[in-house]
Amino acid sequence: MSPKRYAVVGGGLAGCECALRLARAGLAVTLFEQKPGHMSAAHVSGQLAELVCSNSLRSDEPVSGIGLLKAEMRALGSDFMAAADAHRVPAGKALAVDREAFAADMTRRVAAAERIQRVEARIASLEDPRLQGHEVIIIASGPMTDDSLSAALAEAVGAQHCYFYDAIAPIVWTHSLDMSVVFRASRYGQEKGEEGGDYLNCPFERDEYEAFYEALLAAEKVTPHGFEKEKHFEGCMPIEALAQRGPRTLTFGPLKPVGFVDPRSGRRPWAVLQLRAESSNGEACNLVGCQTKLTYAEQARIFRMVPGLERAEFARFGSMHRNTYVNAPEALTPELSLRTRPHVYLAGQITGVEGYVESAACGLWLALSLIAREQGRELPQPPAECALGALLQHLRTPVKHFQPSNAHFGLMPELGEKARKKDRKALYAQRAQAAFARWREAAGAAALLFPDAAF
Repeated sequence: MSPKRYAVVGGGLAGCECALRLARAGLAVTLFEQKPGHMSAAHVSGQLAELVCSNSLRSDEPVSGIGLLKAEMRALGSDFMAAADAHRVPAGKALAVDREAFAADMTRRVAAAERIQRVEARIASLEDPRLQGHEVIIIASGPMTDDSLSAALAEAVGAQHCYFYDAIAPIVWTHSLDMSVVFRASRYGQEKGEEGGDYLNCPFERDEYEAFYEALLAAEKVTPHGFEKEKHFEGCMPIEALAQRGPRTLTFGPLKPVGFVDPRSGRRPWAVLQLRAESSNGEACNLVGCQTKLTYAEQARIFRMVPGLERAEFARFGSMHRNTYVNAPEALTPELSLRTRPHVYLAGQITGVEGYVESAACGLWLALSLIAREQGRELPQPPAECALGALLQHLRTPVKHFQPSNAHFGLMPELGEKARKKDRKALYAQRAQAAFARWREAAGAAALLFPDAAF
């Protein structure tokens, strides 16, 4: 049987990484990219793999989830990481790049790949005639997917499984909470999935709430990009926007205290901020109803005014922005294909991973798994104990409210041993490195994972 023909829609980070790896394995790829003929409001360059916002790829330390993911991608021969390392600029412990040089490098790599045919085209439908003749279609169009293609994707997966606006609340590490203040309970004692209740709760006295409220009103907010409209849906209003409606709006909304008793006083608090487990291991918590457009510095300052969060460590800060993504656990198979159309795959941020590196990692993984199938075998999923495996597991795990996530230790299984707070990250990293090494060895796919780089 002759190899399949692959269409990759989108020349961003995931699309380029996926196309390059497929081509390196000898497979024919058509890369459809609408630039430079049609530029979205977010893009300014005709180059592929353009870094739209920051030029930072975040921490490069191996004791961070994102640092581990980078190390794993380097071990898998990632073009994205090779270009990033070649064009790094001083950024302390982070990996930042010269964004123009990086994009030029990735564009050159694609142009040099004989098996990649680059076509300038705006793909608006999964039935676009230009996709015909390709047995496999990969949509890697990113968070600002063209409106027409977004609508076609929503139709394919079901509108309830496709989202066009992203409201993200901050996530804090559970071990950093002051449990002498925070108490576990569900409203009116219902839904006791955990001993005492499903939620952790931060109770406010009146003066504490009023100080928090005034800080929200005066806080510095992120200035929206020119291509982002200040449009908020009622169900995902920023907490600071709700606060502007009046001093008691929050206490009748996301911070309402009814149904709770503060164990310290035996009385109902003036307000309650609830924390919901973000991951199955319970090591990270989401600040319920606290989606926000505050700057990161202001989020750290103001949310640490919440009783019990004075020393909170943030696994992720909140944000609100345009972001097209699907409810991956419902819409996608574990192989990242649409359940309704098995020959159509998604890669990158449109799957529900968040961040430059995570997007490229998703494209890399999809290419490796597709190459394995061309060779008549299945590449086993990386274990959830390593960064790549944990990120992919996030896309397979059904939750009530699916949200994009970047790579962090909270996605990994809980440590099987008690450890001091200062040692936890190192233990997660050590376990991840060992798990990733075992997976590579067990996969027995050296030729697959490290094909010749020559085109």
